[in-house]
Amino acid sequence: MKTIPEIGETHTLTHAVTRRLTVPELLPDSALLAAMPAVLATPNMIALMELACTELLARHCDEGEGSLGAHVDVSHLAATLAGQTVTVTATVEKVEGRKMTFVVEAHDGIDPIGKGRHVRMVVPWARFKQAVDAKAEKAGVEGLEGATG
Repeated sequence: MKTIPEIGETHTLTHAVTRRLTVPELLPDSALLAAMPAVLATPNMIALMELACTELLARHCDEGEGSLGAHVDVSHLAATLAGQTVTVTATVEKVEGRKMTFVVEAHDGIDPIGKGRHVRMVVPWARFKQAVDAKAEKAGVEGLEGATG
């Protein structure tokens, strides 16, 4: 890491909620989910929270480094409709070497919709890719080296 994030450092992102991010689109093969209201799916809210943390950490990473999610503890508090915009704020709460803990909060302009904590680890991509490729070989599936996207 070229610099260490400071406790209290924040990053905010905004993202429009499209139909693609709603519960019915989450697993298209599920009739149960397809029948649910078209509101922001919890995993997609969490993905936006992770992205806010990732963008904050990216400013501190060296070339060839990135961050991986290690733990999520989040409450989803209110429904957000397609067409609304979500604002997510990530705040550095704790730094333990390459392990960072963030407080994450999301708001849709009307209600607070999510809050909690997220932990990320800064890792060298080459080492991570080697570990994934070794696991892929054991599992008999395609690894990262052969992946196209």
